[in-house]
Amino acid sequence: MSAVLHPPPGKGRRPAPPVRPSPAAANAAAASFAALTARLDYLEPAEVESVRKAYRFADEAHLGQIRASGEPYITHPIAVAAQCAEWKLDAQALMAALLHDAIEDCGVTKPELIERFGAPVAELVDGLTKLDKLQFNTREENQAESFRKMLLAMARDVRVILIKLADRTHNMRTLDDVPREKWQRISSETLDIYAPIANRLGLNQTYRELQELSFRHQQPWRHGVLSKAVTKARNRRRDLIQKVQREVESAFEANGMQVRIAGREKTLYSIYRKMDDKHLSFAQVTDIYGFRVIVNSVVDCYTALGVLHQLYKPVPGKFKDHIAIPKVNGYQSLHTTLVGPSGVNVEFQMRNEAMHVVAESGVAAHWLYKANRPDGDGADRLGTKWLQSLLDIQHETRDAAEFWDHVKIDLFPDAVYVFTPKSQIMAMPRGATVVDFAYAIHSNIGDRTVAAKINHVQVPLRTELKNGDVVEVVTAPVSTPNPAWLGFVRTGRARSKIRHHLKTLAQAESQELGQKLLTQALRAEGMEKLPADDAEHKELWDRLLRFTGNRTLAELLTDLGLGKRIASIVAKRLMTLLAERGQRPNALLITQERYTAHEKVSQGAVTLDGSENASVQFASCCRPVPGDVIVGYLGRGEGLVVHTADCGVARRLQHKDSERFIGVEWADEPIRPFETNLLVTVANGKGVLARVAAALASAEADIVHVDMDDDRAQDATDLRFVVAVRDRTHLDTVLRVLKRTPSVIRSQRVRPGNSGDSGD
Repeated sequence: MSAVLHPPPGKGRRPAPPVRPSPAAANAAAASFAALTARLDYLEPAEVESVRKAYRFADEAHLGQIRASGEPYITHPIAVAAQCAEWKLDAQALMAALLHDAIEDCGVTKPELIERFGAPVAELVDGLTKLDKLQFNTREENQAESFRKMLLAMARDVRVILIKLADRTHNMRTLDDVPREKWQRISSETLDIYAPIANRLGLNQTYRELQELSFRHQQPWRHGVLSKAVTKARNRRRDLIQKVQREVESAFEANGMQVRIAGREKTLYSIYRKMDDKHLSFAQVTDIYGFRVIVNSVVDCYTALGVLHQLYKPVPGKFKDHIAIPKVNGYQSLHTTLVGPSGVNVEFQMRNEAMHVVAESGVAAHWLYKANRPDGDGADRLGTKWLQSLLDIQHETRDAAEFWDHVKIDLFPDAVYVFTPKSQIMAMPRGATVVDFAYAIHSNIGDRTVAAKINHVQVPLRTELKNGDVVEVVTAPVSTPNPAWLGFVRTGRARSKIRHHLKTLAQAESQELGQKLLTQALRAEGMEKLPADDAEHKELWDRLLRFTGNRTLAELLTDLGLGKRIASIVAKRLMTLLAERGQRPNALLITQERYTAHEKVSQGAVTLDGSENASVQFASCCRPVPGDVIVGYLGRGEGLVVHTADCGVARRLQHKDSERFIGVEWADEPIRPFETNLLVTVANGKGVLARVAAALASAEADIVHVDMDDDRAQDATDLRFVVAVRDRTHLDTVLRVLKRTPSVIRSQRVRPGNSGDSGD
């Protein structure tokens, strides 16, 4: 039986083929604003005019530029704007879409865009330009995920991502015009980065299209084979699918339900992924075809499910309720797979109209869907509080500025994504600093950090990182962690590593100090030096450790350095043990030590040059500086605390706990400045603090801290400084310079318990 071709009604012959416009005419039409106008019917006339101005500016900026296809370059921005108009984005977004390549390709500046089109449009274009500069240099899966998150996090305004996706979609549609050697890279990047972002934002149509276009250009042979197989299967099963649709429509009609049924075919890329992931042949992929059932309400979704399960048997384990538990991007539907006629599996998705809009357009649903339906509550319509709140704001206020303030959220609020100099992406918690970054790379890098650059500019180590920063850490082999870092690091890893290093350092220094103290105490008992820690003296040390209760010699020396043990008592016990081994004290050494100790110039005194860290503290009550007469107090667990000899605190401790004081002395050349307190009384007046600070700077004294009385109504005010000086001589010079400074009435060093060293 031959098929009969019926001519169209009223015509007895086949119509003439349409006249195709010339390529030049087609290009001119595509490059004109008219190609966009028909899609802008949802905008106000004034907004359409603003978009027209942006078109004219972009057309002029791109004049003479040609795409790989031979078309005028302006056809690309128009196509991007047209896609954004499909999503019903606002006029600002459409203007940015038309201008998105103006900064990058045409030398237009951001200030120029601000002047012509306003700051919001310029910010959108600038955000797109910054995203374009990011280069994805690796194919590792975890790096792709980080790059996706970085793009989302950098785009503080969701419109930037939407325009970027429209841009990528048009580029993929025209990829045939690009040299074939670029297909693989561009397709891989689209599959790894942009398609998942579209999915994350719920842009289902864009997501599917990007996957299909990438698959066609990345693996053209496999795409072609699958395309032919699906076409054959479609022709074979056309009658079957039509039968299913008729039976389903009849079932709903019999139950008095108004529904809209639409066919759905699995994309070629989805089929390929399923075959590849589950090692199936094409014949084993049974859910190529499916139907969407659009109903009026959420209750109807579940009713429709019951109707379908009465009509066909469900496949066990193939039911998913995404209405009760929506996907993270707001997607909601009921999914079930049924065994249809001839044993063919058919998937059904049930959703209401609002869910359908969100499923197809995701974030763009906020512009597409008007929340004015009386049936169903907000949660039913959109599924997540965030989506619903945006919809409510738009519906209630119609204020674009307020709406976008709420849309401008960081989709990943707890993380920032930064680059190493080699383009590796690192995810850091928000508020993380350069030091956190250094420890995230390696603890050795963190320990040796001395400086850093962000985007090739030198910055302080406490600088907080921002999305997209390129961070370079400068290290030095001799550098060690600074205790001050604990005040600004954010990550637990950095904090624990710094504390561990400082604790280890403190133990090493305390051990060294303990060895000095024990040696000094042993000399007072008549023994020149400590016995060696070797096999010959092992029994001796073991007996001493049993006496002190320590597990190791290192622990004993650390305890001595921290003041937890008194060196003279340990030395007496050690001398007793040595005497049992036949060693006798040196009487001359005992006499010499007693004489020099009496004269306060003991040869065994601990020498201080400022290089001591955790094991030695300079008391904040008197703040000794080189040149002061000093005493050392072994606080319990505090290590060695150094006071000036005339400090009132030290005198009280000496009266109560004299056995804990040891001889200390300054080195001939201390290696760093020391802090001391100054009280400067000045006559109130404009600029007086600046003059005093300048005087201190001229005397080469660093200001560590300054405090002042709030006595503006009085004639005179006290300024309290903590300054760093080299020694007593330098301090005297500082006080003399202050005395000669205008407005200074009196200057003096301040220490509790004494009247101070006056500079008058």
